[in-house]
Amino acid sequence: MAVRDIRPIELELDRLEQMAESGYYNPYTMFDWPDAIEPDKPWMSESLTTLAGTPMWDELTREQQLALTRYEAVNFFSLNIHGIRELMSEVVMRIHERVYANVSEFLHHFIGEENEHMWFFAQFCLRYGGKLYPAQPTLQVESTDHLSPVAKELIVFARILIFEEIVDYYNAHMATDESLPPIAREINRVHHQDESRHVAFGRMIFQDLLKQVTERDPAELPVLAEYLENYLQYSIGTLYNPAAYRDAGIPDALALRRRALEHPARLKAHDDVLKRTRKFLTKVGVGRETIPS
Repeated sequence: MAVRDIRPIELELDRLEQMAESGYYNPYTMFDWPDAIEPDKPWMSESLTTLAGTPMWDELTREQQLALTRYEAVNFFSLNIHGIRELMSEVVMRIHERVYANVSEFLHHFIGEENEHMWFFAQFCLRYGGKLYPAQPTLQVESTDHLSPVAKELIVFARILIFEEIVDYYNAHMATDESLPPIAREINRVHHQDESRHVAFGRMIFQDLLKQVTERDPAELPVLAEYLENYLQYSIGTLYNPAAYRDAGIPDALALRRRALEHPARLKAHDDVLKRTRKFLTKVGVGRETIPS
């Protein structure tokens, strides 16, 4: 099957397009960037740090705890930047293809908004953290070359959707966390506002492509389910950056990462972050319970 045989995407996007137009803002003028952030304020919600709920957090000095919130905020925003760059490149390559002609108008809004998100995340990291963390290695899985073109297309948009849903979980929480500096709350609030539209669109296009996969070869569904579960786990793992631990003055960063990832409190936290996405995947028929044992 050639890519041209993928059925054109047909979605009703008038409401999302109207929301994008009516809610437009100029990111280059809307933020009040302070010269510095108060040294006694966390930059990321302490309950969202990768050591939250574990003895490892309690063992840190208060200075180390605050430093960890700073560097994990920089890591979180850096992950956003790298994720946005990847998803933008994928969307740009498709925006005027026949398959996406009927959603091209919304994709233009999508690209414009994501470019602006990348800008303000980078502004925060460079102004206050002095750097971005490098992109982390991509997920290594068995080849998906044997999958049909429509299944491969589904994976592209699934990765975008999963990235956005995980990020939005953090944005929604930090947007209202009064312990954070105003600039951190505002960045998270603005991104959450836009991502609610992007997640809605992502779910719609995911379901359209999934329907095509189901109609053409339902045997691919368990393979896709396994890939998506692996991608969920990989995405959570990127939040645990040894470089952030080292920058916060915490020794044995690699060993600490392994301990944290395996701690029951963190596994529960992961389930909380992924609950909404897993519920959606189960509802549409590619949840982890469909993976062959």
